[in-house]
Amino acid sequence: MRKRLANAKTRNETGFDYVLASINVNTPFGRKAIKEKSPYFPGEENLLRQEFEKLGTILRFISENPDDAGELLRIFMETKDISFTISRSGKDTLSVVELFEIKSLLLKMGRISKILSDSPVKIPESYLLEDLDALLSTLDPRSDRMDTFYVYDEFSEALSEARKRKRDFEGSIRRQQKKQKEAIMEKYGVALTPRFDCLVSKTSAEQIKMMNGIPELVKSEEDYVSVTFALRGDAETDKLLAQLDDAIQVIEQQELLVRERLSLEIAGYETGLLENCAKIGELDVAVAKALYAQKHGCTIPEIREEHVIEIEDGRHLQVEDVLASKAKAYCPVSLSLTDGVTCITGANMGGKTVSLKLAGLVPLLAQYGFFVPCKRASLGLSNYMQILIGDNQSLDRGLSGFGSEMETLKEMLDNGETRALFLIDEIASGTNPQEGFALTKGLIAYLKGKPYISLFTTHFDVGAEGGVVNLLVAGLAGVDFGKLDKELRYASRRERINIISKHMDYRLHIAAGGKEVPRDALNIARMLGINDEIIEHARKICNNDKGGNG
Repeated sequence: MRKRLANAKTRNETGFDYVLASINVNTPFGRKAIKEKSPYFPGEENLLRQEFEKLGTILRFISENPDDAGELLRIFMETKDISFTISRSGKDTLSVVELFEIKSLLLKMGRISKILSDSPVKIPESYLLEDLDALLSTLDPRSDRMDTFYVYDEFSEALSEARKRKRDFEGSIRRQQKKQKEAIMEKYGVALTPRFDCLVSKTSAEQIKMMNGIPELVKSEEDYVSVTFALRGDAETDKLLAQLDDAIQVIEQQELLVRERLSLEIAGYETGLLENCAKIGELDVAVAKALYAQKHGCTIPEIREEHVIEIEDGRHLQVEDVLASKAKAYCPVSLSLTDGVTCITGANMGGKTVSLKLAGLVPLLAQYGFFVPCKRASLGLSNYMQILIGDNQSLDRGLSGFGSEMETLKEMLDNGETRALFLIDEIASGTNPQEGFALTKGLIAYLKGKPYISLFTTHFDVGAEGGVVNLLVAGLAGVDFGKLDKELRYASRRERINIISKHMDYRLHIAAGGKEVPRDALNIARMLGINDEIIEHARKICNNDKGGNG
């Protein structure tokens, strides 16, 4: 069992699970494969590079052969999981329906193989299916390659002869019944239907009496409006019917022998069939990944040996989808992280938490072999990743928000190892500012000396902390406030927030030494209508308190 890269909360909070749920696999084998995907760890860089090379080939195949890609998707959508039937073939005799399903799967495998082999793009060997045409020919003795199945005469000479005898007996019975029918017409003037029966209304009492007096007929059915009389078999017919029953029994025995033989034939191909199913699953996942990457503008990351995270114009896919649904543009963010501590500071509405989640999403996607939502990404693999972010379930668990944070922090530090990635969102914001600031500074001091990439978001001004990279959200630094005030003057409450968001610059830059942290929170509060006297009083406090809350 491989070690865990990230816990469930980290996968969810970073948006990794959202992306995983958006990858549209179409086969049951693909759904199984994507659930069982394992991440790549340090030391497996070359394996991951090979995985991305294969995915790049599949993306090129899709881009250059859209018709073939569409046909492949249609086959995937028609594919059923019959792994259990395949595995059962060596123990039990398969039914006609099960034999049909295996033949149908073999036909789909053949179609997939043809698409891949005919492609001008050389498909990686690991996706190519084993040739099982010999088994298909066994199940398809007429070589018509139709998506149907029947226990054909060609499967058994004895079966073919028994079916011929059955047809002969049926013909003889039919001729004998016609002779009886003609005799009844001539003798009694009663016309029977082609089914050798006659329906009489109960209102015709005389006719019913007459029909009851005909020995060659027998009452077969009766309801509240009519009586049906059918032909009574004679000695010759009864003899032929007995011979027909014998022929049917032989046919059933021979069909069972054929199904037993075919089941054992299939069992001999069990390994090849199941391996092909697994390959179809891997191909399905690869195609789904490539299509998702194509739709969302994702790229292949560069995999480095050293522990770094470099993201150029990265986009958080879940947030981007939400913004797109509201016809809003996403502002890409760039990040460069190495072992040590990096802090992102800035006011609320500045996108700090989204940037933090992006720093987790990109390497998580990469280590699971997914393309990443960036213009460019250069990444070193991590041994462990964890996010510490507000726990909405803490009250249900009987913990305060702060208590839940401390519990998660302990888990994070206990599991920390070389090449870990820690993402910490405004820790201690739920306790009193002095203790919160002290705890934040203490944690930063501890993590500075560890072989981890530690990324904080915080309102505390930690820019003067030695050895810490301090990133600032550009925010409203470049905004023309006079113009913005005019836009806000007659806007509704909801419109004001949207207008401010539109002008917010979410990009990050390294704070220059000694440069004051921007006070966007005060600007935003003022623009949203908070009394000027309150704003000025708060500004004076901020200017006199350089080391406290920002």
